[in-house]
Amino acid sequence: MFPTASRKAAEPTVRVAAPEAAATPRTGARPSRRMTRSRILLAVLVLAGAGAVALWRVRVARSDAAFRYETAPVDRGRLVAQVTATGTLSALVTVQVGSQVSGTIASLQVDFNSPVKKGQVIARIDPALFQAAVEQARANVAAAEGNLARSQAQAVDAERQARREKELGDRKLVAQADVETAEANADAADAFVKANDGALAQARAALSQAEVNLAYTRIVSPTDGVVISRNVDVGQTVAASLQAPTLFVIAQDLAKMQVDTNVAESDVGRLESGMAATFTVDAYPGRLFRGTVRQVRNAPQTVQNVVTYDAVVDVNNLDLALKPGMTANVTFVYAQKDDVLRVPNAALRFRAPAGMPRPQAAKGAPAGPGAREAGEGGAAHPRPERPADGGRVVWVLRNGYPEPVGIRTGISDGTSTELVEGKLAPGDLLVTDAIGPVSRAGGSSGGPTRGAPRFF
Repeated sequence: MFPTASRKAAEPTVRVAAPEAAATPRTGARPSRRMTRSRILLAVLVLAGAGAVALWRVRVARSDAAFRYETAPVDRGRLVAQVTATGTLSALVTVQVGSQVSGTIASLQVDFNSPVKKGQVIARIDPALFQAAVEQARANVAAAEGNLARSQAQAVDAERQARREKELGDRKLVAQADVETAEANADAADAFVKANDGALAQARAALSQAEVNLAYTRIVSPTDGVVISRNVDVGQTVAASLQAPTLFVIAQDLAKMQVDTNVAESDVGRLESGMAATFTVDAYPGRLFRGTVRQVRNAPQTVQNVVTYDAVVDVNNLDLALKPGMTANVTFVYAQKDDVLRVPNAALRFRAPAGMPRPQAAKGAPAGPGAREAGEGGAAHPRPERPADGGRVVWVLRNGYPEPVGIRTGISDGTSTELVEGKLAPGDLLVTDAIGPVSRAGGSSGGPTRGAPRFF
């Protein structure tokens, strides 16, 4: 019995224990491992997200404080203050030769660039009609002279008859009426003589006019010079009824010329007579011509509401390289200095944007009477000391931060300006532009001062 009972008791134990022993570890270990891995993965993701957020915040914080600057150095050198203008070359004396009478051009004695002398015949108008007019005037003079001689003879005869009648009247041999008639006839004869004398003078004047018109058919040069323009050809008819037509243009002396420049009203106050000037022309791009300002004319020239004034520059042209009508680019030097400190003009135009950081030495210092607020979210900048007689403010980049410096300036050449007073030295970097960072909201806490692109 005992063996049987033991065998029966052992069999269930073996049968039950084997499945339970195999099932229990499997069903208990698998869930715990899965949960552990999920928790580890979740923790890694959370830490990675937190690190990314922290890194993003650090980068944003750094970008909020980052400014990029464009700079230009202070240097030492020569400054030349000047005014530029354009003008046109012309001869000092230019004569337009025309015709006083109408007619057909019979001949031409000169052409373009021909040298001429004063009194030289340069063209002729057909003189046939004017010669006929002269002959007719001479005939009228001869007729007037004959009429005058006849009237003078008649006047002598009338005077003699008047004396005779008066003698007879004194002796009572003729009537008093006959005496008075003879005296009246004598007076009329004298008046007729005077009338014929006037007619002779008129005839002589007409002859003189005809001779002058005949002389005008010979067109002569009024001065020594060079023909720079010819406007007629042989056979062309010129009409001088309303105004004298221009046949030739003669330049008196091309060895001396002038430049008529158009100077803007904002610059004309810097010019004066006797000032030196230089210019170039397109025909000789590598050559510099020199001249002297003769006068600055007061007559304004207004074109499209732009007012300019004519500054006349005298130029020597001994080699005849310059020609009338050339366009000259003129430069007037009104001031120049050697070995001066030069400040870039871009630094003078710079204005500090809002939020630009203050100098490093001033970090942590409270804003007192000597400081001003920089703008939205910006730190306080020290207020620059301006010169007593007025001046400008520039920003010097020192230790990576811009610092304002008050200065006083002198002459300028358009690119650089003379430094007269101010705590600057050669090599100092002046801020010409400040490019601000991007804020968290996507904007910029300080932008470019002259339209430069932002750096992200």
